[in-house]
Amino acid sequence: MTIQNQPDATSQTRFSTAPTGPLELMQKRWFCIALEAAGKTHRQEAESPTSFTEILSKSIVAWVDYITDDPMKDIAVVAAQMGFSENFISNLACCDQLNYEDFDNEMWLSIPSIQIRGTDVTAYPLIILIRKNLVFTVHVRLVDKRFLRLRRYSETILKKIPFDIRSEDRLTILLSRILEANNDSNFRHLRVIEEFGDELNRDLMDRSTDKSLLGPKIYLMKHALIIYLNALWESVDVLQAIRYGDAELLTDDPKIVNLFAAMVDQVKSQIGLSEHMSEVLASGIEATQAIYNNQLTIANNQLTISNNQLTVFNNRLAKVVAYLTIIGTALLIPNTIATMLGNSVWVYGPESLGLYLALILGSTAFGSVLMWIWIWRTGLLKERDECKQQPAPAVSSSP
Repeated sequence: MTIQNQPDATSQTRFSTAPTGPLELMQKRWFCIALEAAGKTHRQEAESPTSFTEILSKSIVAWVDYITDDPMKDIAVVAAQMGFSENFISNLACCDQLNYEDFDNEMWLSIPSIQIRGTDVTAYPLIILIRKNLVFTVHVRLVDKRFLRLRRYSETILKKIPFDIRSEDRLTILLSRILEANNDSNFRHLRVIEEFGDELNRDLMDRSTDKSLLGPKIYLMKHALIIYLNALWESVDVLQAIRYGDAELLTDDPKIVNLFAAMVDQVKSQIGLSEHMSEVLASGIEATQAIYNNQLTIANNQLTISNNQLTVFNNRLAKVVAYLTIIGTALLIPNTIATMLGNSVWVYGPESLGLYLALILGSTAFGSVLMWIWIWRTGLLKERDECKQQPAPAVSSSP
């Protein structure tokens, strides 16, 4: 695995609309802390490393830290300023492809520094160059306060290193403290991802949430976990390389080497927690998706039932219209006859009442029968509700 030296589509994601907070920048680009054989420490911050030469020449172990905006652009220049060989510097271009390289008297390694600030999740490289009695770190300015805190307590760290041990033992102990501080800060960022995961679950349970926004949020959340897990696995690769690389500059003392074994176990436990979180998130998303699918099925079934009921109503209304047509047509014939006979041309008296009633009633009956036969033959009174013969779709209330 290689470390992403520049943030790109695979090493950065956005999964929240929270504003990006202000960055707390270091006061000085260069920092040096050195320990002399007599136990005296020298601590200095500067904008140039020229004043570090005398301090480093007297020290038995030292740490120099440099803040950069573009590590791959500045690494060769600052390595030359710190006295690394030309042959070693010429191989530093591989830092964006490899994460560990040993040249006997000099070595370098690159380990990710995970940063979540505002809406960005990025795995920045922490490049560490090592030569006799010196650990030189180069990190991106955008990384949080982890190195500021390490600078603040660096004097205490160096004073706790025993004087009566070999130089490679002191160098390895210092390197382990730097890597441990970086790994601890990486792990603290998992809580931020968990908070975003909890917010996503809350949005999934809220029925008023715009469903078109859930897909991008789910993708961005998963992408953030992928970036985090990739960075942790890269950390495991680097720690294993230190543990089993047998570098000449580092110790082979089992007690000190076990420090890196413990860090490997710690990072692997972080990976387990992250994978468990990913599984929980995936389970929650699948359960919520099942609920949404079930709700959609219920809505479709209810719509089908409503359509069937509307069809039944329309059929009944058609029957009513047919009956009203029969009645209206039946009454039209006697009404026409009555209108004609009511004209003054025709003179009827009470003696013609029986004939008049017989004519009106007969014409009404004849018109009703005639219209009934016509409507029946045309099929206006036949059942048109086909869904009446089919059972209504079952509606489930549980996913």
